[in-house]
Amino acid sequence: MMRVMSLARRALYSTHPLPSAPGSFTKILPGQCAVGFSYSHARIRVRSPCPGGIRRKSTYEGFRCEVEGRKAEYVKWQSGGGTVHSQAEVHSSVVVEHGAFVDSNAHVEANAHISAGCIVGPGVSVGESTILGYNVVLQNCSVGASCILHPGVCIGQDGFGFLENSSGEIVKKPQLLRVQIGNHVEIGANTCIDRGSWRDTTVGDHTKIDNLVQIGHNAVIGRGCMLCGQVGIAGSATLGDYVVIGGKAGVVDHISVTSRVRIAAKSGVMSNIDIPGDYAGFPAVPVGEWRKQMVTLRKMGRPVKKPPTEPAGGEKSSTEDH
Repeated sequence: MMRVMSLARRALYSTHPLPSAPGSFTKILPGQCAVGFSYSHARIRVRSPCPGGIRRKSTYEGFRCEVEGRKAEYVKWQSGGGTVHSQAEVHSSVVVEHGAFVDSNAHVEANAHISAGCIVGPGVSVGESTILGYNVVLQNCSVGASCILHPGVCIGQDGFGFLENSSGEIVKKPQLLRVQIGNHVEIGANTCIDRGSWRDTTVGDHTKIDNLVQIGHNAVIGRGCMLCGQVGIAGSATLGDYVVIGGKAGVVDHISVTSRVRIAAKSGVMSNIDIPGDYAGFPAVPVGEWRKQMVTLRKMGRPVKKPPTEPAGGEKSSTEDH
């Protein structure tokens, strides 16, 4: 059988190259030594020598390849009952639950799970063993292998890019690039990651992102980072590897944070951070300096104690006479 598979590929590519490699072997026809392939644009049947009359056939070492065009349409997926476009490349082991939707030219690899209410848009790539929770929306993006996207995650929508024209009107700036999500990434519920405008928005391998996080267009998040709930990363910011950001902290646009930095909750990173370490405050400063600032502020806020005053005329109180 491996011999048949190898010769089938060679027969196909010799005269009928297609834009992608076979996704999976769908069926074997006993007695004909035939193998069926799943492709984005055609159904392929390769068989041993047989009488003529096969349309669009090619021969390689005695094997003949037949290519039958397939009409573009939406079909019910066999595992889960979801809707899949006929020009999508979906591995046979993928589960697409009822109410989920996989659009044309999407690519979903083996053992992925697409939950109810998900939308996998045109040209989206989903890696092997990745799990999409309920109502995840993917467009203009690539998601790596073994990722977990929790319910409500939105990836690949336009970033917040606008400018003022000569007439004083606010016009939209084109957002034409993509989002690249690495392998083993986990993204919490209702987190949003915008597509790039001048470079792809990127999230590195093994990064973990909490719920309700906003990552702006063109941002680059390194490997092994941890972003806690309600963190905001503005557009074109760059984070190195193993950066940890506490809840409700923010990073302004067009700045860089080096690797191995920890930023305390509710801090505001307003300028580049070039030295690894712990930072806190608004604007964020090294944590030792921030602690000194807090001590000074507390002292400034305390009421001034007035020295005790003696009675008028220098008379002593009656208690002192005794």
